[in-house]
Amino acid sequence: MEQIFSKLKGDKWIWIIVLILSGWSLLAVYSSVGTLAYKEGKGTELYLFKHFAIIAVGLVLMYLSHKLDYRYYAGISKLLMIITIPLLLATLIFGDSINQANRWLTIPVINQSFQTSDLAKLALITFLARMLSRKQEEIKDVKKSFVPIMGAVCAVFVLIAVANMSTAVMLFGVSILLLLIGRISFKQITIVCIGCGILLMLVAFLGPRRATYMSRIEGFFHTEEAIDGSGAVPFQEDKNFQANNSKIAIATGGFFGKGWGNSVQRNVLPHPYSDFIFAIIIEEYGTVGGFVLLTLYLALMYRIIRIVTLSPRAFGAFLAAGLGFSLTIQALANMAVAVGLGPVTGVPLPLVSMGGTSILFTSVALGIILSVSRNVEELKGKEELNDVVKPRRVVVGSI
Repeated sequence: MEQIFSKLKGDKWIWIIVLILSGWSLLAVYSSVGTLAYKEGKGTELYLFKHFAIIAVGLVLMYLSHKLDYRYYAGISKLLMIITIPLLLATLIFGDSINQANRWLTIPVINQSFQTSDLAKLALITFLARMLSRKQEEIKDVKKSFVPIMGAVCAVFVLIAVANMSTAVMLFGVSILLLLIGRISFKQITIVCIGCGILLMLVAFLGPRRATYMSRIEGFFHTEEAIDGSGAVPFQEDKNFQANNSKIAIATGGFFGKGWGNSVQRNVLPHPYSDFIFAIIIEEYGTVGGFVLLTLYLALMYRIIRIVTLSPRAFGAFLAAGLGFSLTIQALANMAVAVGLGPVTGVPLPLVSMGGTSILFTSVALGIILSVSRNVEELKGKEELNDVVKPRRVVVGSI
């Protein structure tokens, strides 16, 4: 174990947390894919092996990303933004539609689909980190700093919001946090927030998924349940079908849970292996399991904040902060939906939910954060070495 960790640079606690979450993900996904396997006519072991392969590839990407000096991502960010905008447009026009949401784009050669919003999150955050670090001397200049920065934020926000409102709102929130840290004028940020709020309302009331958005918002504020004798919520009678069955899973889990593989609501919830995997975890591992999982994400954010405060370079600090906020906010949003603190969204639980694109891009993001941490450790090691090895003073004529 010591030999393995000796080859892994950066914050060791982040590596440990990622490995724990990945192992927990294998157990949770394998336990919750039974209904999906039955519908598809496949064995649950097939989904387990596929999920294991994705996690393994994710860990490899994380390792490779952390070996690359994070400063190279400053140049890559501009290219990523150039690629991301056309991809988001192509997704809206030609993307695979599921529940009236064009979120996935199929790669023709390998016939595999990926969610372009995951790439957009990585591209926008790295681009913002680059722009904010380079424009600090003229950060109050509207034409040179504010317009190009907010132009990128608004473009990505609108293109994602049409099909994926929850992801767009969270990404916009992360962007605003970065802008506040980057000393963008609060007045300018307020104006943009008002403008994006208007765009958000237009998408919600006039967009192609307006019926879905209105139904979920209405269901969140009107939580009347229609529960049959078996304890399940009939889909036909309740708009809050997913939310209510998620609450049932949490309520019946108790303090210590029913035990691994003993979930009942996994056979009722439409997506127990992705959107509502936190509810299944609480049902099987209880409130204790849910608290441990929440603590792991908070500990991850604490270690990332520590990296941000120690980073001597602005780009590294902005980069780690943006990616860290994105992962933590997404995790908290998924948990909030599961326990009924927010309307139903399609946001997966980072590193735990089943989903190839989410796991792979999350792994790359963590690898970049660890690259910043590796740089901090190297600089600290050089400073310590300079303190120990000091040039000797030669006194002439003292003999």
